[in-house]
Amino acid sequence: MVLYQAILAYDGTNFLGLQRQAEGRTVQGEVEQALRQLGWQEDAIRYAGRTDAGVHARGQVIAFALAWRHAAEALQKALNALLPPDVLVRHVAPAPAGFHPRYAAVARRYVYYLYFAPRRDPLWRRFAWAVWPPAEAEALHAAASLLPGKKDFAALGTPPNPRGTTLRTVYKARWVQVGQHAWAFDVAADAFLYRMVRRMVALQVAIAQGRMSVETLRQALETPPQAPLQGLAPPQGLFLEAVCYDDDALQRCLEAEPRWLGGAP
Repeated sequence: MVLYQAILAYDGTNFLGLQRQAEGRTVQGEVEQALRQLGWQEDAIRYAGRTDAGVHARGQVIAFALAWRHAAEALQKALNALLPPDVLVRHVAPAPAGFHPRYAAVARRYVYYLYFAPRRDPLWRRFAWAVWPPAEAEALHAAASLLPGKKDFAALGTPPNPRGTTLRTVYKARWVQVGQHAWAFDVAADAFLYRMVRRMVALQVAIAQGRMSVETLRQALETPPQAPLQGLAPPQGLFLEAVCYDDDALQRCLEAEPRWLGGAP
């Protein structure tokens, strides 16, 4: 029996999220179904973090134990042959003893994509948020500059465990223009609160459209309210890009640049 770790990419459009549910299609359910056809006998895979319905991933990490007599590359090919077209195993390798994708992580990186247009584009509607009126670039940068550092982010989300802390360390938070009308919010942190990135995006867009002051966000970060601020960007623009397990991987996340999905919005 060998413990493996694997990196998944998936289009979250037709999933109810990553985590297995009593009913409905999930990424975990599809992966576990494929693994069972290869003799996998555990109750559940381990994963780095949940993603909501409609959220995508390029770098979700999972772990599982399997009696497999061939090379890891052959396991990757076997899994991809059994998985549906909207899930892909990008990499498989033996994992260190006791490895858990969530608890071993030192950081996670997400990218959120949006573009400015009065109507959604049917070619990008699954992977980006159509925002109108356009957000002011200088205001986006000013709002993002408030986010890095170790802070109480209760204004932006809730902890997975109701008794958990809302303290998080954001290593980078920045807006990058990736097309004439397209922007990406690139953020990395030691961990994220529930729906934290989508709320970050919604509030920054509200500031950059003049519907909210940057001071409101500043005050909420300095003196956290009892409940998160209202506002949530739609899920389809969000991608889990990478999970980092050491300082070198974290540095790569900090240096990485977002790339647009294709075409020139």
